[in-house]
Amino acid sequence: MNRKEFIRGLGAAACAPALALAAGCEETGKGEAAAEKGNPTFLQLAKDRFSVRYYAKTPVEQEKIDAILEAARVAPTAKNLQPFQIYVLKSEEAIAKINKLSRCAYEAPVVFLVCCDRSKAWTSPFDATDSSGVMDTSIVGTHMMLEATAQGLGSCWVKFFNPQEVAAAFDIPDNLTPSFLLDVGYPLKGTAPNKMHFERRAVKDFAVYK
Repeated sequence: MNRKEFIRGLGAAACAPALALAAGCEETGKGEAAAEKGNPTFLQLAKDRFSVRYYAKTPVEQEKIDAILEAARVAPTAKNLQPFQIYVLKSEEAIAKINKLSRCAYEAPVVFLVCCDRSKAWTSPFDATDSSGVMDTSIVGTHMMLEATAQGLGSCWVKFFNPQEVAAAFDIPDNLTPSFLLDVGYPLKGTAPNKMHFERRAVKDFAVYK
């Protein structure tokens, strides 16, 4: 697969709005801004993404929601068991409900509620308590989060909620455990990364060669 095909697969052609937003930040001017805004590499896309906590009232187009869900669909999972279920919260009632259950829903126009299906998750033969569920849903969420960026949207990964309360509020079956929320929407004008976003360890501090 050549570079153009790889980027096309990410849907990166639609990512110019997000890159323009990131490029407007003082910190991104120090090297985080895309060198090729119209055709970023995967690594640049990952660098440009940041947690958004202020959203415009602009509705998110269904085709962009579909693209994010497609990114979830193709995510790798242990033995391809796909132990996840995703609730797309976008109605006024659902958004009002999730904002009451978590202060970190941030009034986003769309909130993906990603659940782990414990009945489908792979279990390690070396440790019966070691399930792939959390790992699998995290991979799915990462795909969704980066596709949202490629679509020119902001996002925020949220774990701040009571799983039992959320499950009850949205009639989630007992075999599913709410894993996290992914807030998605158009960033409010002027939204910028938190300064902590740029506090990253050097590769030499965590990479151990043997």
